[in-house]
Order: sequence, then structure tokens, then C-alpha cells
Amino acid sequence: MERQIRQLHVFFLPLLAHGHLIPTVDMAKLFADRGVKTTIITTPLNASSFSNTIQRFQESGIDIGVKILKFPAVEVGLPEGFESLGMMFSSREGVKWELNDKFHQAIAMLQQPFEQLLQECKPDCLVADWFIPWATDAADKFGIPRLVFHGTSFIALCAMECMRQYEPHKKVQSGSESFVVPNLPGDIELPKNQLPEYSKQDVEIGNFTKLLKAAGEAELKSYGVIVNSFYELEATYADYYRNVIGKKAWHIGPVSLCNRENIDKAERGNKSAIDEHECLKWLDSKQPDSVLYISFGTLNIFSSAQLKEIAVGLEASELQFIWVVSKQNNNDEDEDWLPGGFEKRMEGKGLVIRGWAPQVLILDHEAVGGFMTHCGWNSTLEGVCGGVPMVTWPQQADQFYNEKLMTQVLKIGVSVGTQKWVKREAIEKAVKEIMNGERAEEMRNTARALAQAAKKAVEKGGSSYSDLDALIEELISCCHQNMDTQKAI
Repeated sequence: MERQIRQLHVFFLPLLAHGHLIPTVDMAKLFADRGVKTTIITTPLNASSFSNTIQRFQESGIDIGVKILKFPAVEVGLPEGFESLGMMFSSREGVKWELNDKFHQAIAMLQQPFEQLLQECKPDCLVADWFIPWATDAADKFGIPRLVFHGTSFIALCAMECMRQYEPHKKVQSGSESFVVPNLPGDIELPKNQLPEYSKQDVEIGNFTKLLKAAGEAELKSYGVIVNSFYELEATYADYYRNVIGKKAWHIGPVSLCNRENIDKAERGNKSAIDEHECLKWLDSKQPDSVLYISFGTLNIFSSAQLKEIAVGLEASELQFIWVVSKQNNNDEDEDWLPGGFEKRMEGKGLVIRGWAPQVLILDHEAVGGFMTHCGWNSTLEGVCGGVPMVTWPQQADQFYNEKLMTQVLKIGVSVGTQKWVKREAIEKAVKEIMNGERAEEMRNTARALAQAAKKAVEKGGSSYSDLDALIEELISCCHQNMDTQKAI
């Protein structure tokens, strides 16, 4: 007779930042949809951003819950209510590293109340963000496996490991000088100035490099890694990560595809600055593949002058567009980033959204034929799922590696260039190329094929569906072993 076991219970502990929280919530939904009891651990402000979608899942009978921890903002010298990494960014002033240090100090202070939750709820597994290194020790105390969630691509994980091992950037002098990432498949070439500051120097930026070192060491002691990707998208790098670098990893994405209803797509993340029905109505009035969607995420800050270059470049292209300008870039009292009369001239042709936009909903619409993006992994995957080619404009961290996957490996992207400052002429040229250039149709066909592959990957029998099945089975087996060990004791 087959041995019975209680329902598997998995805790999810995301970093308190939109780009990490959103895919973690999607992961929890995916596990719960397979019959696993899932619990998301977060803070009051962050919980409010996804409470509606969790409620809908609960009402449909899916076992997903939320536990709240008070965030010790004031205790570390942060303002009351400072609960998200995005709050480090002040309008056009860039990142404030002193706030980053305090924020991660506050995250570290969550370990004790979190361990209390582990003791009370007794989950069977913990999926925790890579940027929370103490999660491995916390899980070890209670004899449960800790899985790491990076929130990036296989190519970026492989490239970062090759960079760490071989340090090729130390062999080049000027920032504009390029090098090939050693031992990485595909001959991926980067200029030195596209590397994060903390990897180019021996000096520390605050305590950030210490955090990265601790996170890397914690990962080595963890049970394995969950990757929000699918095998068909980056098979070479998935194989390299597991077989050459030697990491135990499961690909279960694109996790955004768990949101099947329009309301779930619209409410993924913050409250939208535009009514989704109004947005869809605007798109419905356009021809297929005629609209360019532009968004650079919530953590990338552009100067007024650069925003104006984008506006002028868009107008000169004569393309129809939806342009999302985040709150960090947009100041209601300071509209000098738009050329005079821009929005009036663009009426019916261009839509400027100030703040959060229902990105998945927009990218899924047939009128959207291209995506201008910073190459954050969530956005990149959402573009792939939407079947649209991309204009790539990476700003930091893993975004440069993700760009190479789109432009060099998959060939569904066009870069605006390698410089921080991009002129209007380069913007106009890149957006025209992606929308109606010589290779536009070829790129669009490839992008559509990848979108179909993404959907198949998460369906029953697909690569990501099967990998998630294998992971759940392994966790159940691990749980059996733990129970047998406890009985023997």
C-alpha cells in the first residue's frame, strides 16, 4: 500500500522589491495550483499590492496564504512605511546607497520573527530570494531544504559565475574596451563600462559587496536553485549552469503565465495609473503589430534631457506607441522632460502613462508589435510571452547579459547602443528597425514562435511543467525521509 503523507507546505520569502515580489507571488500560485500548501511571507505594505489576486485564488479553492512580518524601518533609521527597495530611488537623484545599507540591515532583523513563524507553521521547504542569505541558516535550524530564487536568466547566472571565476575585466584598461566572457558559450562580448560598479572595483559600495558574498556562500549550502525561465528559451545556458557549473536547478517559468484572466494580469504588481479597460480600448482601435510599447521598469532613472531625447525620437519615428514613465522619472511639478505640446500632437497616436502600467495585459495585445525595454528579466520574459521583438536599452546588473540573449543568441532584439546617453537619432533608428525594418518580420516570426514555446513549456507535459513536477516530487521524498528519520530517533 502506498505510504500517505500530509499536504506539502512551502514557505516563500521574497526580497521586498517589485521585481522580486511579483514573480515570487506567481511562483506561490504555481505551486498551490499543483496541490501544495503555500504561504508568502512579507510585510504589510507589500502584502497590500497583491491581496486582491490572493483572495481570488483562495475563493477558487487554492491553498495559498500570506503571513505578515512588521518591517523594522524606524529601528534602523528609515522612515515609517519604508518597506520596498524601490523607495531608495528619489526622483532623478538615483540610488541612495546609505538607504540601501539600512534597508538590508532591516531585512536581516527579520530573521528572528521569521524563525518564529517557521517554528509555529512547520513548513516542509523554504523558497527564499538570493538576496536574503540568512534564509539558509534559518531553514537549517528547522531541518528543511532552502531553495534559492535569483529572479534572473540562466545566461546571466552563467555569465556572472564566469566573471567571478576568471575576472576578464581586470585585463582591460578603458571602460569602453570590450572583452569576451571566458568559457561562456556564444562568445558573449561586453565593454567594461557595462559591468556593475561593485564588480569593477575592489572597494565596497556601502556593505553591498559583503551582502553579495554572504548570499553566494549561502547559496552553496542551499538545496538548489529555482529559475524563472524555460528550457527552449536558453537551453545551452540551462545545460551549462547545471552540467558545467554544477548547480542543482529547476526551470519553472515563465511564471507570469499563471495569470490567465485579464483581471489577474491587470492587478499584477501596483495599482495601475491607467484604467485597464481604457488602455485596452485604445489598443483595440489600432492595427495588429502597429504599436510600440516603451517601459524601463521602476528602478531606472533618466535625466530630463534623456527623457526629452526619447520623446523627440519617438515623434520623429512617426510610430504609434504607449510610453510608461515611472514615478521616479515623472514629477508632476516638472514637465520639462516633454517637448512643448508633445502630448497634444500625439493625441490618438501616442499614449503616455505616468506610473504603473498593466504591462502583461499590454504586451499580450495583438496591436503591440514591439517592446523598448531595459532588459530586466521579468520584463524580458513578459516580452517573450507576448511574442514581440525588442529594442534593448539595459541600464544595470544582469540586464546587459539578458540583452545579449535577445540580440545575439535569439536574434529578436535591436540595441540602441552601448552608451549611457542615447541620442534621439539612435532611438528613432532602433524603433523603426524593430517595427518595420528589413528584419522586422523575421524577428516577429521568431518572437511568436518563442511565445508559443513558452506557453507549451508551462502546459502539462511541457519542460517547465515537468521540472516543477520533478521538484515537488523530490520535496515530497525529502519530507518522507525527514519523517522517517524523526521516527527512528
